[in-house]
Amino acid sequence: MIMSSRLLPLAAMEKILKQSGANRVSDKAKVALKATIEDIAEGIATKAVNLAKHAGRVTVKASDIKLAAKS
Repeated sequence: MIMSSRLLPLAAMEKILKQSGANRVSDKAKVALKATIEDIAEGIATKAVNLAKHAGRVTVKASDIKLAAKS
């Protein structure tokens, strides 16, 4: 599955990095963090959907997300 390039805003990436202690953040750093977070999120989402299907549900619940993130 290809995710939209506008799924997470770059401004949010800069905010996360600055809240983590960065004084300045390059554009490439923002893009790299965005891509990494989106990749991780896609993996968690896929696992969560599979967990819901395995449980016989079509609705993904918070518990599916939490369990998928742990594995």
